[in-house]
Amino acid sequence: MTAKQKRIMSKNKWVILITATAFLFVAGFAYEESKKTVTLDSNGIQEEISTHAKTVEELLAEQQINVKAADDLSHSKESKLKDRMTIVWKEAHKIELSIDGKTNKVWTTADTVQTLLKQENLFLGKHDEIKPDYSAPLKNGTKVTINKAFLLTLDDGGKKRPVWTTSITVADFLNKQNLTVGPLDILSLKQDRVLQPNDYFAITRIEKVTDVVEEPKPFPVVERKDSTMPKGKEKIIKAGKEGLASKRYEITRKNGQEVSRKLLAETTLKESEEQIVAVGTKEESSVAAAAPGPGRELVVTSTAYTAHCSGCSGITATGLNLIANPGMKVIAVDPSIIPLGSKVYVEGYGYAVAGDTGGAIKGHKIDVFIPSQSGAKSWGRKQVRIKVLN
Repeated sequence: MTAKQKRIMSKNKWVILITATAFLFVAGFAYEESKKTVTLDSNGIQEEISTHAKTVEELLAEQQINVKAADDLSHSKESKLKDRMTIVWKEAHKIELSIDGKTNKVWTTADTVQTLLKQENLFLGKHDEIKPDYSAPLKNGTKVTINKAFLLTLDDGGKKRPVWTTSITVADFLNKQNLTVGPLDILSLKQDRVLQPNDYFAITRIEKVTDVVEEPKPFPVVERKDSTMPKGKEKIIKAGKEGLASKRYEITRKNGQEVSRKLLAETTLKESEEQIVAVGTKEESSVAAAAPGPGRELVVTSTAYTAHCSGCSGITATGLNLIANPGMKVIAVDPSIIPLGSKVYVEGYGYAVAGDTGGAIKGHKIDVFIPSQSGAKSWGRKQVRIKVLN
């Protein structure tokens, strides 16, 4: 090969080399120019990406993103990529959703509890409970608990009111309502009992307290027979005086009302003084026994009473004080038979005034006043003649 031929061949090599280099540069530039620039928002993190991917699916595959059915994707996987396109992908997380004790696994892209409720179309009432609260963030494994409230009736010590609650048991209800149960209180439902809507729950409040009071101490009545006085006549020789006692009671109250009172101890503060009564034993003559003067005669059933019976005030229906005047002769009558205020003569009792009434004194019945209990018992029940003098 001549020197000229060598020069021509060397020149041709350079031309080919330069041409090949230019072709590769143009081809490479054209390849780069064919890329699209897109923005990928992945769980809130944005990244600008240059890609030859033709579809959203290809782009996600390039970025090694596996999209699950529960995930949020702004475009379908088949969507064609366009330059300056923004693709948003939000990955779903798995949470536990418990409603009234029933738990389900839920996939969601919600960021907060409140967003989750909207997605699941769950609406809570004013008294319903939810944990954690509405603003709490959600992440994989979060447990959301919802307890629906129901209505029941609470009777606390006799005071009834409706109460909304989410409590499962009576014990939990007492705790949430800040209700303290005393050692003597009675519950209508056991504490481990499961509550139901429209239940009626009553707490009967029982308390025992000690009370000390001062009470009068009745004086004893001593009778002395007097043969100089007509039979049936009595006379106070020495007036009695009441004493004073301090009594300590245990009082039981049910829902604030006293239901029983038990005497625990009694101390005498002042001794009572006995009353001495002379009781006549002299039999009246037949002449003296007859009721003098004109009047309406009746045959009646008679009994006797005293002013010291339980619950007695000692004041008659006409205002006579039999405790202050134990020597008075008074009978209780039915005013439709014997008018109140009438003067009468009672066989075996003597002159008296119709000055009292009684629940059991109806019709032809009378009740004669005798100051001592023993005298009243001695009188008993008997038929007597009575003359109404005016």
